[in-house]
Amino acid sequence: MTPMMKQWHAVKARHKDGLLFFRMGDFFEFFHEDAKKAARLLGLTLTARSKGEDAIPMAGIPAKTAEAYIRKLVDLGEKVIVCDQVEDPAQATGLVERDVTRIVTPGTITEEDSLDARANNYLVAVAGDHLAYVDLSTGDFALRLTGGQAVVEAVAALEPAEVLVPESAMAADGLGAALVTQGLRVSERPDWCFDHDAARRLLNRQFRTRSLEGFGIDEEEQPLGAAGAILEYLEETQRGAVGQLRRIRCENAAGHMRLDRTTRSSLELVRSLRDGERRGSLLGVMDRCKTAMGARLLKRLILEPLLDRDEIVARQDAVAHLVAEPELLDRIRSAAEDVLDLERLAGRVGCGRAHPRDLAALRQSLRQAPALTEPLEASGVALLDRILAAMPDLGDLADLLERALVDAPPLTVTEGGIIRPGHDAELDEIRALRRDGKEFIASFQAREIAATGIANLKIGFNRVFGYYIEITNSQREKIPERYLRKQTLKNAERYITPELKDYEDKVLHAEERMKSRETELFQALRDAAEARLDDLQRLADGIAWIDVLQSLARLAVDGGWVRPEIVTEDVLQIEEGCHPVLIRSQRDEPFVPNDVDLDRDHRLMLITGPNMAGKSTYIRQVALLTLISQIGSFIPARRARIGLVDRIFTRVGASDDLARGSSTFMVEMLEVANILNNAGPRSLVILDEVGRGTSTYDGLSLAWAITERLVEGAGVKTLFATHYHELTAMTEHSARIVNFNVAVREWGDEIIFLHKIVAGATDRSYGIHVAQLAGLPAAVIERARAILDRLEEKGEEGPVPAPVEVEGQQLGLFSAEPDPLRLEIARLDLDSMAPIEALNLLHAWQGRERRCASRWLA
Repeated sequence: MTPMMKQWHAVKARHKDGLLFFRMGDFFEFFHEDAKKAARLLGLTLTARSKGEDAIPMAGIPAKTAEAYIRKLVDLGEKVIVCDQVEDPAQATGLVERDVTRIVTPGTITEEDSLDARANNYLVAVAGDHLAYVDLSTGDFALRLTGGQAVVEAVAALEPAEVLVPESAMAADGLGAALVTQGLRVSERPDWCFDHDAARRLLNRQFRTRSLEGFGIDEEEQPLGAAGAILEYLEETQRGAVGQLRRIRCENAAGHMRLDRTTRSSLELVRSLRDGERRGSLLGVMDRCKTAMGARLLKRLILEPLLDRDEIVARQDAVAHLVAEPELLDRIRSAAEDVLDLERLAGRVGCGRAHPRDLAALRQSLRQAPALTEPLEASGVALLDRILAAMPDLGDLADLLERALVDAPPLTVTEGGIIRPGHDAELDEIRALRRDGKEFIASFQAREIAATGIANLKIGFNRVFGYYIEITNSQREKIPERYLRKQTLKNAERYITPELKDYEDKVLHAEERMKSRETELFQALRDAAEARLDDLQRLADGIAWIDVLQSLARLAVDGGWVRPEIVTEDVLQIEEGCHPVLIRSQRDEPFVPNDVDLDRDHRLMLITGPNMAGKSTYIRQVALLTLISQIGSFIPARRARIGLVDRIFTRVGASDDLARGSSTFMVEMLEVANILNNAGPRSLVILDEVGRGTSTYDGLSLAWAITERLVEGAGVKTLFATHYHELTAMTEHSARIVNFNVAVREWGDEIIFLHKIVAGATDRSYGIHVAQLAGLPAAVIERARAILDRLEEKGEEGPVPAPVEVEGQQLGLFSAEPDPLRLEIARLDLDSMAPIEALNLLHAWQGRERRCASRWLA
């Protein structure tokens, strides 16, 4: 147990729940069980410290590559404890002092290389029916009231990297378990971390305020526990380095359309079902943003459509202005290209981790800001005016960074060469000493020769005495009194002067002084940026909004999208609408547009037609067009009039949930139950093939009853795609149900999908044609057609398809008569039969069956 290992054990005792990175010189080392775990997870070589019984498992990584290893461990769900050297080893007397400098968890990552530039990295805390969330990399901090939305649903909608919950919520049937089933990473915290009064004190201390009223938060009425739990957790993990958290806002989820996990997934809003990537999703198509912060904001808007008509119209006005001014739009896009991630740059400035290249990126972005804002100053558009009014002028900071920083600074301060020549006289002098050393010595020597008249006077240097003036003994009489003897040689004397000694001190310490001075100047620049952190964050907000609006405008211009009319009436009317994702990805043939018309009199579209004809695409299309209308976007359609929708529900696709013991049909029924229990007259529901996961009659009965329930009372706007043609008869009982089908053209034995939704019902699904397109063997297709013909002839009175011959035997799909053996058994009177008679009968049956089965028994 060396002093160093005692130090390791002391730190580990305080942080038993994480993997300890212990700094030793140029390496981070792992010991004991941490070493075994790190070696297994990171593919490191496991060695040992000491030998024999005292051997300690050990593994290590270079300190300069630590971030890559930290990122990998966090991705694997590990908590990383970074224990660094907190004093200069060169100045340490004895053991170098070490301490934990940060704790890295999924929700507290700030390193640029570890984050998705176009997505937020949220840490969420949940307390009761409210939550708070923060993106530490940007300083975005908010308290959210769920507005009646289920808290688990509200948390999942944020797609957080990590969720903090109280210990008391970690029971098997509690909040923690419910969040885990959503695939979220949950961290358990003591209940006292969520205390309201403690949270109020923490928040006011963080923001240096006496009250949170300035942020629009009522400390007495609004719950603060979750926000306090976040701050407490960040202080523990970041060791107080959370200066980027300068403000908090209060949000109410009641102001946004509610989208549960099923809807977000089914509509592929931010990632595709195929591979889970952005490409192929709605976000992937709509993201024309030039900046990372604009892309992050657009994602948030897609997941949180508005319910406020005035705000939607305000966004539409801004988009329309840019659409109508193509040259202006191009100027905005061109200027935005050179703006870097100002939001995360400000975050690193706030927490004291900004490096020289961050400040150079900050300078570049600040220089571009006027090119974004000036062209919009005369727009007269309310939203654009409001955005510009909130964006501060940071030209003075940009000028300072321009004067002080070189054009291409190194990554770290220790590399030097950060400060531009001419910015600081002291630094310029130090650099001149290093650069002009030979010139000074030659000049000094010439001056001394002239002053003393000693022609052979020379200047020298050695490691022991430093710089000296050497004069031969023959010139001893000419030596001035200001020379101080340093060393006596056989034929000469060596001297120094105050000027030469001063120069020596400057030269010998120039490198160290230069690094120290550059560090001081860089820190001053970082402090100057931090002093304007509030302004930097507001500027980043404004640029993100401008970027999102230009992205929506570019999308509208390129696609010929139109502005939908947002109304208060309960209607959904779209002429020649197109699927916003498929219209851009479908290259082989033009996309076929379709209409939808639902109002107070017609609430449910019952859509029949063949597989692959486009029913599922159509109902998803209607949901997506409604959603993007309410974020303020234009849509791919000829004309649209859309009443506000408060929720979108989906029941499409088929999947099971083995982790929760749910079959495909059970998952379907759970989703339908959620719809029936929560959908209201302002909701939009899309259903695809409900009831197909069970028997025909069970499925049909359920589908019928579900349809009736949806049109009861005020009725829910619904699009129901089905192969249950019997449902089309429901229009005879309710005028609110309207039949539609997907048009098909038959050509001999083939069909052509027209992908057009037309009025009326159909009684054919063309399933065999689709199977033929899928490549089923021709024999199977022919047999299926024969069976279908016979089934359609017999109807419900007992179909008797012709048997198919297998290896010489006739096997019927349906038997016309019961098996003879079964009839014989059914006619037996067992009560009057003697045991020997039963045995003889059984023996006879066996003989008969053996003869029939002889070929298989041989």
